[in-house]
Amino acid sequence: MAEPESQAVADAPLYLRVAAALREELAQPRVSPGTRLPSERTLARRHHVNRQTVRSALRLLREERLVVTDRRGTFAAGAPEEAETGAPALTARRPVFPGGPPAAGSQVRATLTWEVPPARLAGRLLLAPGEATLVHRHVVLGPQGAPLQRAVSWFSRPALTEIPQLGRYRRGRDRHRRPDLRLLYHWMHQAGLRLTHRESVGVSPVPGGEAGTGAAGEAARLLVHRVVSDQHGHALEITDIDFSARSAAWTYEFSA
Repeated sequence: MAEPESQAVADAPLYLRVAAALREELAQPRVSPGTRLPSERTLARRHHVNRQTVRSALRLLREERLVVTDRRGTFAAGAPEEAETGAPALTARRPVFPGGPPAAGSQVRATLTWEVPPARLAGRLLLAPGEATLVHRHVVLGPQGAPLQRAVSWFSRPALTEIPQLGRYRRGRDRHRRPDLRLLYHWMHQAGLRLTHRESVGVSPVPGGEAGTGAAGEAARLLVHRVVSDQHGHALEITDIDFSARSAAWTYEFSA
């Protein structure tokens, strides 16, 4: 039987539980960009943890670009570029699994299914030919329904074996309407996996276009191929992401 999500959250380290609670609060309509969060001392009392745990939770939220901190305190992050262009921000200090708050006016569609991967990926995922595995699909749609970001992630046999939190999404269960895998890389660290992220970045050609746009003004797309491996060199996850590349850039930095 798959582990209930509430039990998985209860078993998570304290700072992840605090981060999850704060993330839910930040998603509330009443919390607008620039809203100041309570002090570390207040948050520690509220969540019955020490201040170091609160600092770790806030550090995670900063990496996800949900909050910003300066000498005055910590504030809900704004998204001026997203509001202006309608495209998701593409800058990150370190890799984040596809997910998180959508751009202003956009919609997110995410699904988890079991599918047979393309033949070129089966061996890298340590799967037998024709063997199905867990697949995450994540699409961000703009106000007019145009896809701004698309991502598909294939999970390997070692990932499904070593990461307990993925057990809740076992084969044969109903499709999950709103799967949330934003903590995937933290789950991997919890499982004692030492990660290597390798990313290849390119730009898709647009037929008949100049300066990155097609004849009808269609923007070129930024393509990212990500492979996350463990300390034994086994692939845990393979993800292909593509973004609308108009006025966008991809900044990648990772330190273990």
